[in-house]
Amino acid sequence: MMYPKIDHHGGAQGVTGSCHQLWFDHKHSLLVDCGLFQGQEVDDDLPALERLSIDFPIETIEALVVTHVHIDHIGRLPYLLAAGFRGPIICSPPSAHLLPLVIEDALKIGFTRNKVLIERFLDQVNQQLVVLPYKQWHSLLDQNGLAVKVRLQRAGHILGSAYIEVDYRSAVHGELSQREGNHKSQRIVFSGDLGAPWTPLLPAPRSPYRADILVLESTYGDRLHQHRRERSQQLAQLIEHAMHRKGHIIIPAFSIGRTQELLYELEHLLHQAEPDSVLKELEVIVDSPLAAKFTQSYRELKEWWDKEAWRRYRQGRHPLSFEELYTVDSHDEHLQTVNYLSRSQRSTLVIAASGMASGGRIVNYLKAMLGQSRHQILFTGYQAKGTPGADILRYGPAGGWVTLDGQRYDIRASVQQISGYSAHADQKDLVNFVRCMRDKPQEIRLVHGDNKARVALKGQLERLYSSDARMDEVQVLLAGQENG
Repeated sequence: MMYPKIDHHGGAQGVTGSCHQLWFDHKHSLLVDCGLFQGQEVDDDLPALERLSIDFPIETIEALVVTHVHIDHIGRLPYLLAAGFRGPIICSPPSAHLLPLVIEDALKIGFTRNKVLIERFLDQVNQQLVVLPYKQWHSLLDQNGLAVKVRLQRAGHILGSAYIEVDYRSAVHGELSQREGNHKSQRIVFSGDLGAPWTPLLPAPRSPYRADILVLESTYGDRLHQHRRERSQQLAQLIEHAMHRKGHIIIPAFSIGRTQELLYELEHLLHQAEPDSVLKELEVIVDSPLAAKFTQSYRELKEWWDKEAWRRYRQGRHPLSFEELYTVDSHDEHLQTVNYLSRSQRSTLVIAASGMASGGRIVNYLKAMLGQSRHQILFTGYQAKGTPGADILRYGPAGGWVTLDGQRYDIRASVQQISGYSAHADQKDLVNFVRCMRDKPQEIRLVHGDNKARVALKGQLERLYSSDARMDEVQVLLAGQENG
């Protein structure tokens, strides 16, 4: 068998459940992410424990490298540790700060609410965490002619996100590990989730110098995002439209990343609004204890913000903590807020999880607001097939209905989506990630996207290579499909 070799245990033919195992030989491997499946990618025919169980051997895994702390990239970590994994968990400094918060929440939802067990598990995670600064090589293996090191680079997706560079050298397969004799090692790059160049708060990702094999995400491989200015204008227009109708703006958003980006943009809209604008009357509510914790963490981690965010901060502005912002903590306060807003004529913008409306506090807002035409339901992120969010987007504009907690709800509220707020790179950004490499990959594996997106991106990448005679040929594979 030729090495290195990659097995995909999730995220190969879908958008969630990211989990990739890179084999160096038959005794040593590296795991990149270990995430949960969501939407139609969940096999409902299997019992819950079977769906989440680790069904691949872990004895060979030298380390788990975490690209970022979204649940579809680390949600199966409790099950990996329960299966006996005791190796290092490598991540960036901001991810090390955020990961325990995510895991604690995941444990409470799907594992146990026993405080003693949760504390014991978090202690185990903290013992295994290895904090690796960006741009710094970390030796993973150096024995019997096999040398492997890893490095993290900023991915611009959420705070702490990284793409992974793996440097692999094998004396046994030395000739196979060289690229036309120009390099002594083979470079494998896992993109994780790449951010768009204008993602609020975060510096844009820069392409690696080289890659021999690239495992590339393709979530938006078939579309282009709006420009940041256009999406901001659209957000303002949708808010103003709802306010003129005395309706509320309900935004399902993930607690980490999207919520903070929206707050950043909303602070700017309110800051620059004219004195007579209706926006000056807008109140913003974040109804999620977890989102509030992450927002506080984002404030504490401002050393990782981009230059624009720092400029605003130095001007005395607080992009994640402004006067019009309120947070809802307790469940009783949440229920009171839903009840009050369902009767109130004063427009309020509510951000609540989950981002795909598949659970969490957002569901109660949707139950209360979907049936009234004065309200605005606004999606700002990807909606996986089979989730309530995807159904609302699909059937809402035609006056359809959606099932929430087993009950049917008619959709009379306005339903809109602003694609430009995606924290994922679009087709142009993904192609540019490859284009800007000095030494481009000879093999690209497309993961983390539905088939339509992967096929479209495959075509664009093949055109990139064929358009320049100086480029080597590339093999673009749709991971998980035979013959690419």
